[in-house]
Amino acid sequence: MISATALPSFFLTLLLTAPALSLVATPVLAQAPVIVPASSPAHVHPLPTLREQAVEQQAWLEARLDRVLPALMSEYGVHMWILSMREYAEDPVFWSITSPTTFAARRRSIYVMTLQPDGSVERLALGGTSQGGVFEAYRSTRPAPTQATSELVGDEQWRLLRELIEERNPRNIALNMDSEWAFADGLHAGEREVLEEALGPYLERVVREPRLAVNYIALRIPEMMPRYRNITETVHAVISQAFSNAVITPGVTTTEDVIWWMRQRVQELGYQVWFQPSVDVSRQGSGRISGDTVIQPGDLLWTDFGVVAMNLHTDTQHLGYVLKPGETVAPAGLQLCIADSNRMQELVLEEMEPGRTGNEILAATLARMRTEGITGTVYSHPIGDHGHGAGPLIGRWDAQEGVPIRGDELLLPSTWHSIELQATRAIPEWGGEAANCRQEEEAYLDADGARHWVYRRQTEFHLIW
Repeated sequence: MISATALPSFFLTLLLTAPALSLVATPVLAQAPVIVPASSPAHVHPLPTLREQAVEQQAWLEARLDRVLPALMSEYGVHMWILSMREYAEDPVFWSITSPTTFAARRRSIYVMTLQPDGSVERLALGGTSQGGVFEAYRSTRPAPTQATSELVGDEQWRLLRELIEERNPRNIALNMDSEWAFADGLHAGEREVLEEALGPYLERVVREPRLAVNYIALRIPEMMPRYRNITETVHAVISQAFSNAVITPGVTTTEDVIWWMRQRVQELGYQVWFQPSVDVSRQGSGRISGDTVIQPGDLLWTDFGVVAMNLHTDTQHLGYVLKPGETVAPAGLQLCIADSNRMQELVLEEMEPGRTGNEILAATLARMRTEGITGTVYSHPIGDHGHGAGPLIGRWDAQEGVPIRGDELLLPSTWHSIELQATRAIPEWGGEAANCRQEEEAYLDADGARHWVYRRQTEFHLIW
């Protein structure tokens, strides 16, 4: 279990030593917040060419391995970290240490990272490539049966790993094995068997340190923010168009029509979705209606929509309203409902102090909601390299008392989070029937722990007439 006793000291160290580690003024400024007026329309940002994307992603990779990895290994006292995997059975960390031109592990890929006396990390790859130069491709000098050298495979790969370990004589060796954290449990059962055999007497030096994998994946470098902000704004723009008369004709268009329009739109932009989008309606007299439904005047619309581009994930939930004849705005009761969910967003961000656990943040938020007379639930999660990312959960929809293990992890600076929640309110215009205002927006903690919206949040309904 990841300890929740104190905020790790490496963040202070990282901040103080950042200039020497190339964290210069420009990347820090890239993380500065922006204030986007609600009246300003969101714009679509086409992605660069694939080649240009790869250059940008490779720079992020180099920065993470040069700055984040050494700080984490030093903080957690890990001398050597070994990741061993086979093609199509990759460790979750693999996608955060490899080049954008790599799509799978190569036969068997073994990555060995060793902390050096000067605080840097030696990075070796036994099998596969150098990942654009961020690893040294370690080769055997012994001749292969048909040529002078060959790609490492089989017993020779394990012999070379053993020799490498003997030469470096690490104090400990971290392997990714953990019963609670999927991000730190990437060593498959069969792979573990042969790896432990290869370790021989060094097996007794093996340690489990889930924080290393979890927080390496979780931590965001400032250089990523400009691209992520553009991706998030694009999501807002696509939802704005989807929840408009450009796409919806009341009485004709169905929720499935809107879902597939959204999928097609982001595909045309070069984005992908990481889950099938959802669109549903809540209707007076019928409550929340699931399944393919014709959208009618008076419907409260909701969508859950997540895209991925350049391995950066979003997760967004917005609300729309279909005006009845004679209406120019949503009913006052629904406007109070979205105001409640907006207030909940503010409370969550205010309570997201670095060094607190997800469960502490949840309890404090719910207590303030009760004081203010707001009814709702909070179920927020980290985001970044994965849609449901590494780091602390702040509630689950079915666990408002707290989340064991994952809710006990510390909230850290330089992380991104999807602030997901819902407010429930009786709507007078619906005869007192309750409506749920479900919202989700991307927020981040900067290097100082201050909280900001990545782009902006929804404060008014998308209107269809």
